[in-house]
Amino acid sequence: MNRQKIVRRNNVHLIGDGPRTMMLAHGFGCDQTMWRYLVPRLREHYTLVLFDYVGSGGSELSAFDPDRYGSLEGYARDITEICEALELQDVVLVGHSVSSMIGLIASQENPVLFNRLVMICPSPCFLNIPPDYLGGFEREDLQELLDLMERNYLGWASFMAPLIMGREAPPELIDDLAKSFCSTDIRAARAFARATFFSDYRHILPDAKHPALILQSETDALAEQRIGLYMHERMPGSTFSLIKGEGHCLHMTHPAEVADVIERFCADRSR
Repeated sequence: MNRQKIVRRNNVHLIGDGPRTMMLAHGFGCDQTMWRYLVPRLREHYTLVLFDYVGSGGSELSAFDPDRYGSLEGYARDITEICEALELQDVVLVGHSVSSMIGLIASQENPVLFNRLVMICPSPCFLNIPPDYLGGFEREDLQELLDLMERNYLGWASFMAPLIMGREAPPELIDDLAKSFCSTDIRAARAFARATFFSDYRHILPDAKHPALILQSETDALAEQRIGLYMHERMPGSTFSLIKGEGHCLHMTHPAEVADVIERFCADRSR
């Protein structure tokens, strides 16, 4: 697939003209517009690569393949193919939520493409798997959420948006997230949800090949602090940073603090 087709397929946009390249990978139910609060700061020093996974935002829905996008590896291929189409190397990959793991998969499969990773509110597994790991959710509870998505997608979006954004978040941000959920094709959203919430990628954490920054909020209904610390303990070369705030979308609710931590991490050339 040539550059033009991939750029069109994933609705790729380049912003800024900084000497270093930074790719921003959105989370489940979102698209590249969710990065708009961080972009003004980051574009000053980086060439930003923004995109939508197939099935999200302005991507080409006709390219959606339920087999490919039934696992996180399919989304990692989107990232890899964009990098190769644009002839990128030494990319700083910033992933929100599940894109943290998608980015980790891509960086392990194609390490030469990347320089370091930034993980915003990550989780390698959302499931409780006692006694060794508590991801926060019982399988039955997650299945009920997916069943609600099937029955009433608008109702699911209205229920999930304040939970994910944090109930102290401004109403306009909660509304933004709910609208983003609703704009995602239901077939693609269903596949992405299953790939996100029923997967377990804890086993790849020790194989991290690049420095990684793990950004966690104090209170997060989807990924508690202990999840970030669990990852930090198992990922060589990782840095853990706690942001004083609530919610799973720190890049939207606390963009200044997130930008500060990212810039300090990327400025540390010793990594």
